[in-house]
Amino acid sequence: MNTNLSKSDRRIRSRRDRRIIRVHSCPFVVLLIVSLFTTPVMAQQDGAPELTLEASQAIDKGLKFLLSTQHKDGSWSSDGKGSHDVACTSLALMAFMAKAEFPGFGPHEKQLDRGLKWLLKEAEKRPDGYMGAVMYEHGYATLALSEMWGMTRDTDDDDAIQKALEKAVEVILRSQNPGGGWRYQPQANGGQDLSCTMTIFHALASARQAGIAVPNETITKMVEYLKTVRETQTGGFTYDGRPKKLSAACTAGGIYVAQLAGHRDTELVNTPLRYLKSLSPGIFGESTPYYYYSHYYAIQAMVQAGDEEYAKWYPQVRDALISKQTAQGAWGRAKPGILSYETPMAIIILATPHRYIPIYQR
Repeated sequence: MNTNLSKSDRRIRSRRDRRIIRVHSCPFVVLLIVSLFTTPVMAQQDGAPELTLEASQAIDKGLKFLLSTQHKDGSWSSDGKGSHDVACTSLALMAFMAKAEFPGFGPHEKQLDRGLKWLLKEAEKRPDGYMGAVMYEHGYATLALSEMWGMTRDTDDDDAIQKALEKAVEVILRSQNPGGGWRYQPQANGGQDLSCTMTIFHALASARQAGIAVPNETITKMVEYLKTVRETQTGGFTYDGRPKKLSAACTAGGIYVAQLAGHRDTELVNTPLRYLKSLSPGIFGESTPYYYYSHYYAIQAMVQAGDEEYAKWYPQVRDALISKQTAQGAWGRAKPGILSYETPMAIIILATPHRYIPIYQR
């Protein structure tokens, strides 16, 4: 064992070893092994310059707020009454995982275990595999399940996660539009837009990395769809192919899913990346639409683009997020008893230097 690794690093590596063993029969295991052992378990240590004391404190304060908004049944919701509970619970779990806290491990293991158990019960209620009210929720649930698979203390939980994850991926595969994208409902004939597509493909890439079979044709069709929603003048990505629907959020997300689909250092990525960078420093201000959603994807696009791009981008969004955190530890529309997507996304962005979650590694 590498004695230079922290206790948290050694625990994560040990659990990833378990994850490989549990999916040894999967045809994509080679991809998984390469991903886990060619990428550092944590790209930056806690003392790295970009993970400042203020950022660490903001993360801890944000996680404390998340705990204060968790319901007794283990879930989180956007109104305190169950609205968007699948998405909120999935994102909240991901926020803790970004700091190496998983169900059954860490100082809040019991709360996270309740969150996982609630999510698995929701999956059991839906024999068709569809989770949530819209495909956005289904995407976040698929992502969370994928990143928790093989990382829990209880092997029975791992088996339940695998079952739910396989069904969730089946929903995604059969819901892909003939044009290559996805939309709000799990219907292949229901249309397509980039915002929903990037949420769904992000989850699909995570599941494939974890060992779930995903046909190459599905990926190819998604990439072809990306080409249809490019804005000619700027090279950025639009919501639905209309120039007036060009946005930082769709550009960032389009770049990221293209990178996950294997198109790093191609014009499909490089041109919109130049456009995204041209929005700096204004993009870090108050006026960017869907601020947290935009930066959730932008930081991951910069990670995939390489250390130089990441090193320029992260300190700016880090400092901006620290300045936007409320006294209660939340971001955006969240308030006591109510969770919106902004708070867990802000935590995930701030925790980027840890690189504990495989899909957020390069």
